[in-house]
Amino acid sequence: MPDVTTPRTVSKTAGITTVGIDVGGQRKGFHAVVLCNGQFKPRHFTEVSEVERWCLDQAAQVIAIDAPCAWATLGNSRLAERSLAVGGQTIQCFKTPTRTSAKGRSFYDWVFNGEKLYQQLLLHYRLFDGTPDRSKIVLETFPNAVVCALAGRVIPARQKATARRQILREQGCDDSPLPNIDFVDAALCALTAERFLLGHTRAVGNAAEGFIVMPN
Repeated sequence: MPDVTTPRTVSKTAGITTVGIDVGGQRKGFHAVVLCNGQFKPRHFTEVSEVERWCLDQAAQVIAIDAPCAWATLGNSRLAERSLAVGGQTIQCFKTPTRTSAKGRSFYDWVFNGEKLYQQLLLHYRLFDGTPDRSKIVLETFPNAVVCALAGRVIPARQKATARRQILREQGCDDSPLPNIDFVDAALCALTAERFLLGHTRAVGNAAEGFIVMPN
């Protein structure tokens, strides 16, 4: 992938504020990035209440979260996860089981942490349900799917450390404020939220199990 950065045009996005959040377990916490006027500003939080207050302080119009917004109704995955693809190729994705089967299993602690975050933010925002709406929205996205969609092909996960930064640069974004991959992933979420406001995204999934949003 060539190392080319083009200047970002902010005229269409001036005044738009979006937030991207990468969700971890209790110890890892939340890596969040605000995107406004073409600039990324990262923050790290350990408590859901801190994230909530910060998002409100930023007056974010759309918040995009890298964590499942719902559990599978049956089986070991959701329709959205099984539907992720680009150029006819499947995008590999974390599989979300039913809540009952995940309960008590430490592997899913970060998903339960994400569930708490959605519950708190939904006091102020509406969860994207697949219908167009100009109200304040919280939506689910997936950084690997974002990168693949912007590249137009499946990007192997082993390349993520460099590929994800390169994709941001190709979108005209300055990735220098992002000190690690968790903030890079949060930035990709914020960029997807911005493109959502501009009408340049598509979604897969259903209302029962949630939608995953990615650029188009």
